[in-house]
Amino acid sequence: MTDGNAMSWDLPEPFTMSIDVRDEDTDRLGHANNVVYVRWLEAISWEHIDSLGMTWALHEKTGKAMAITRTEIDYLAAANAGDRLVLATWLTGFDGRLRSARQFQLVRKSDGKTLVRALSTHACVSMKSQRPSRMPPEFAEILGNAMVPGGRGFDTTG
Repeated sequence: MTDGNAMSWDLPEPFTMSIDVRDEDTDRLGHANNVVYVRWLEAISWEHIDSLGMTWALHEKTGKAMAITRTEIDYLAAANAGDRLVLATWLTGFDGRLRSARQFQLVRKSDGKTLVRALSTHACVSMKSQRPSRMPPEFAEILGNAMVPGGRGFDTTG
């Protein structure tokens, strides 16, 4: 976790990652490209679960992984080259057997402005078949213990 605790977060006790927006992160409009935001979401997701003990070695041992099934991103303001950002994440949904959800908030350090809010949902899959599979007890324990109440979970309206 980084120094993100001083920010105004949507939920308590985020796992955070600092980001410096580079020239190569920007597109023709001069702001961070939408593909770069997705990369940042993926990077913090892996860092977070690794910090919880859900390491790649555990994935290989169990033959299971959590695959993204949906990503929803609300772009609220642009990030530009030279901006220093803090990306936060929380585990906000868990059904105890197959699915999990993760919420994100991206804040610019200079003014505390929230630039992005996002939500991703995940399903446990067999690494061999890449088909949905009940998660191993190790995953269930780690994800269950890391859940943060009050966040956005699964979209049940669809």
